[in-house]
Amino acid sequence: MLIVETVARIRREFFVKGKSIKEIVRDLGVSRNTVRKVLRSGETAFSYERSVQPLPKLGPWAADLERLLEANERKARRERLTLVRIFEELQGLGYRGGYDAVRRYARGWQRDQSAAAAAAYVPLSFDPGEAYQFDWSHEIVVIDGVTTTAKVAHMRLCHSRMFYVRAYPRESQEMVFDAHDKAFAFFGGACQRGIYDNMKTAVDAIFVGRERQYNRRFQQMCGHYLVEPVACTPASGWEKGQVENQVGLVRERFFTPRLRFKSFAELNAWLEDRCLAHARRAAHPERKDRTIWEMFEEADRPALIAYRGRFDGFHALPAAVSKTLLVRFDYNKYSVHAKAAGRPVDIHAYADRIVIRQDGEIVAEHVRRFGRDQTIYDPWHYLPVLARKPGALRNGAPFKDWALPPAIERVRRRLGHHGDGDRQMVGILAAVVTDGIDAVEAACVEALSGTAISRDVVLNILTRQRQPPAPLNIVTPEALRLAHEPVADCARYDSLRRSYGTPRDTGHDGSAEACRHAPCL
Repeated sequence: MLIVETVARIRREFFVKGKSIKEIVRDLGVSRNTVRKVLRSGETAFSYERSVQPLPKLGPWAADLERLLEANERKARRERLTLVRIFEELQGLGYRGGYDAVRRYARGWQRDQSAAAAAAYVPLSFDPGEAYQFDWSHEIVVIDGVTTTAKVAHMRLCHSRMFYVRAYPRESQEMVFDAHDKAFAFFGGACQRGIYDNMKTAVDAIFVGRERQYNRRFQQMCGHYLVEPVACTPASGWEKGQVENQVGLVRERFFTPRLRFKSFAELNAWLEDRCLAHARRAAHPERKDRTIWEMFEEADRPALIAYRGRFDGFHALPAAVSKTLLVRFDYNKYSVHAKAAGRPVDIHAYADRIVIRQDGEIVAEHVRRFGRDQTIYDPWHYLPVLARKPGALRNGAPFKDWALPPAIERVRRRLGHHGDGDRQMVGILAAVVTDGIDAVEAACVEALSGTAISRDVVLNILTRQRQPPAPLNIVTPEALRLAHEPVADCARYDSLRRSYGTPRDTGHDGSAEACRHAPCL
């Protein structure tokens, strides 16, 4: 095969130096046909590719080799055979050729398969406020000294590229609801359409084409924010390529190096500030003269659907109440009010709290915990049980480290020296239900200022506090004012006592006259 140096020298010898073809053949040691080919074609490089590859031994076995290669490609990656094993199987079918022929044929087949599978994409364009894309990513962070895998929700407006990210300990449905609410509040509204992958928290069933059966609660959320959900084709991430690319950008710019925070609340506040800072600094990918923030303020924000307020985004499930007034949820236990014992309850799990209801009434509300094997007590839930078993106040698990107001805690310590101190303290605590914690604390403060401390003293103070105030003085109108107001004179009754039993006409001093002027008894 002619190399480019030889072609270039032939052309220089002929066109520059003016040598004949015979002289070039003698000096360079090439054939006349080669020199004529270079000069006549005007090409500066020549290459030869065989149009037909003869396969004298492999040819009859090419179909069998392709069948083995296709079957091997359909297997899981860890179960695929090497080319040597495929060569040995082909030999078992009767092939008597060499391994190199099989290797060359297999590489050509794989190259053709890769070219056939290569995909081309059409760039997408979105109008202001038309659509957003939503996705999750997993990032490693350190929360309160513990290395944790945070589930990060990503939302991106397709027109302006404005985005919002928020981290959670879980990737559950209530986190999806909370992420949407926080993002829409951050943007000031929602888009007309939301583009999702087929996440289980949103899609229950996938049908042919674009048809999906969405989760009922997810549909409620979309209906609240007036958003039309659109699901991508399975395993087709390019249909929401903006948010897919955002995952890599956020991981590089925000989560590298590894972040360290005391809580997820601090982490999310920091992420929100970074989202704003990046939008104000980064140029829009299509409008290089404008930043993402400027495009968002000018185009996307006016076109958004107005924020509809917070969606009641909880994940509901039934639960049973144990004899110790505990309900199990997400590997932890939460206490409920004593009146809920013995009957099932409904747990409404939010992103940050747990609300437990029974017949529509709230019987418990706790801050949500995300660890394992934790028991979260509210001591006030066990107050009705204490009324029957006051001794449990001393060693009961819900009452350890009970943070009572200072005055009530001092009364508790003072009563601890009494034989029935626990029973008296339970009586004082029971008054919280009717009078409130502030009134009971004020009564304890007043009781501590005296010499005696007991349940009766505190309850007596509360009773006096509950007495109605003295009535206000009423101003009498002039039209109702008496001309002769009655005079309270008890001496009149003495005159009646002296004249008791005396005849009316005796003329005794003041007898008849006193009777006439004194009021009747």
